[in-house]
Amino acid sequence: MGTFQHVLDQSVEASFYSPNGNKCAAKIYYPNAETAQKHPVILMVHGWGGTQDLLTLPFVQAFMQIGYAVMTFDYSTWGKSEGMPRNQISPWLRVREAEQAIQYLQNLEKIDVYKIVVWGTSFGGGHAIDLAAKYPHLLGAIAHVPMLDGVQAVLANPVKDMLKIGLKVVQDYLPFQSRTYIPVIAPEHQFATMNRDQAYEFFMKNYNDAGKSIDDYDNRVTARSVLTIGMYRPIRHLKTIKIPTLLIGATRDSVAPFDSDKINKINNPYIEYQLLDANHFEPYFEPIFQQNIQYQLEFLKKLICC
Repeated sequence: MGTFQHVLDQSVEASFYSPNGNKCAAKIYYPNAETAQKHPVILMVHGWGGTQDLLTLPFVQAFMQIGYAVMTFDYSTWGKSEGMPRNQISPWLRVREAEQAIQYLQNLEKIDVYKIVVWGTSFGGGHAIDLAAKYPHLLGAIAHVPMLDGVQAVLANPVKDMLKIGLKVVQDYLPFQSRTYIPVIAPEHQFATMNRDQAYEFFMKNYNDAGKSIDDYDNRVTARSVLTIGMYRPIRHLKTIKIPTLLIGATRDSVAPFDSDKINKINNPYIEYQLLDANHFEPYFEPIFQQNIQYQLEFLKKLICC
């Protein structure tokens, strides 16, 4: 049995439909404490190659303990959600799917529709920023090790990897060709979209903690998906946010580099940030997790204190 099996056992299966008509698999976790009041809720929006149970369960557990309900979901074409071709990414469609998830939450009897927080991690951290800017009625937002600038993220890749990915993208667009895939993760220096910051080792640790094998992970993404990264720049929306927003940045992040100088220049009073001395994946695990989650819990408690 995995470390967080007890958290999974508390989940309620749910689903909603993507704007493209695919059914998205979801889970809802309600806090243990019985109350007549409706629950504040956190919608968790995952990253590049993420599925709803991947790297999220320690956060789910902590959020439930301070009284929040939590909703996770798989994007269409990923995990247990419908859609073809499998494992394709459009950040703009993903944001629209998160909007559908918000609408779903607003119709649940146990949920306080005035207390919805969006939590996004990595590539999904950018989606959280998009949603925070678009929906001023949200209670707040957290962007965890967020990918804020696709151009910066692309330039962080080694040139040889970018060339190899480019060839795969061309192959993916060739007519009469089956879909071309790239590994999402790989050990350091092996070919993948994420082969830095110990991505493979941390994914493997996550699956070990869940009592599963890394072989259970569908480790592939369509090559054409990579083209969307450089065009996706949520940092442009930071200046328009008018809800409390917490950014959690990692100082040694080479997957989604965090530039605090740019945040300071934007100077939006609704935005605060905390820095962790970590690479991209260390904040999901101890010992960095402890400081990381403390920042987030303090922020979330402030949102519902009054």
